[in-house]
Amino acid sequence: MDNAGLTELIDALRTGCDRPFSDARAMPPGVYTSTEFLTREERDIFQREWQCVGRASALKAVGDYLTARIGAQPVVVLRDEQMQLRAMSNVCLHRMSMLLEGRGNVRRIVCPYHAWNYSLDGALKGAPLMDRQEGFCKESYKLPAVRCEEWQGWIYVTLDQDAQPVHQQLAELSPLIDAYGMTDYIETFYEEHVWDTNWKILAENFMESYHLPMLHRATVGPHSRLEEMECPPGHAAFNYHWITKEASLPIGNAHPDNTRLTGHWRKTTALLAIYPTHLITLTPGYFWYLVLQPQGVGRVHIRFGGGLSPEFIADPKANAHMATLKKLLDEVNAEDRRGVEAVFRGVHAPLAKPGHLSHLERPNYDFARYVASKLNSR
Repeated sequence: MDNAGLTELIDALRTGCDRPFSDARAMPPGVYTSTEFLTREERDIFQREWQCVGRASALKAVGDYLTARIGAQPVVVLRDEQMQLRAMSNVCLHRMSMLLEGRGNVRRIVCPYHAWNYSLDGALKGAPLMDRQEGFCKESYKLPAVRCEEWQGWIYVTLDQDAQPVHQQLAELSPLIDAYGMTDYIETFYEEHVWDTNWKILAENFMESYHLPMLHRATVGPHSRLEEMECPPGHAAFNYHWITKEASLPIGNAHPDNTRLTGHWRKTTALLAIYPTHLITLTPGYFWYLVLQPQGVGRVHIRFGGGLSPEFIADPKANAHMATLKKLLDEVNAEDRRGVEAVFRGVHAPLAKPGHLSHLERPNYDFARYVASKLNSR
């Protein structure tokens, strides 16, 4: 696809987004299949937006770290000597090797290539044999800092020094969910996966409940009452909807010791899509989430985690509750994987074209408008 073709695709997306929701359609197939479209997303969205990389509660001690990418930039987030969250480039300043992998704990960041090593604030502390080089000055080396903020217990990073702070971008979301006390929920499991689909297909699948009765007919589908669901219009940085139900799992409703939630909120689940790639199911007793990272148009890296509210963490049956939940989530994810990989195969079809959205796919309409608003045609 040349530049003219990309411009035409972006214009087609915008034209669709200009329709009123009552006549809304799915996004054009090319937004999921075009390499050039993804390159533009990397430039205009992933290089600029705040992106979640995980839970702050996963970094409990000095030196605890996790690694991630912002577009093409590897980053490490850690607890420094003052127990503050700090993010920085995860690339050595010597010959540009990657430094840390995965998650773990370190006293120093040591390059696996030539053993240059850095303190937890990114300052170079050791460089073997470099004292023989007259032009070398250890004090002039420090890993570039990356903006890092915490919101509701989540860690966000961005490469954009001018991006509005996270808490300001999500100022309209906070009062909607503050009663849950999500900041204090504790992550009890974390995994990483790669699925064969486009990142937006998976994001759209998470944020709409229209597919629950069919795709999840063997798991959560029978408990889904679509006629009782409402999907409010989304906001600039997120969309959301609620599901109020008598949970099939005890931890789906508020614990008896939970005094924060009252009335129907003790049985209400929030489905949150924080743009571009942070997807959360928040219930009175537990949460689970996906954080997405495209690996080309047809592969998406997934950070998959979840955990319990403080009351269930303190409950003697917490481990049994979590084991039951994790089994269910694994089954649900397997169903979702089949669904979103089938959609990715379908959008390549020569006769594929976007159909009308249902009233329960309001989040998809808002997500499409978010994507369209961020992309520059040039």
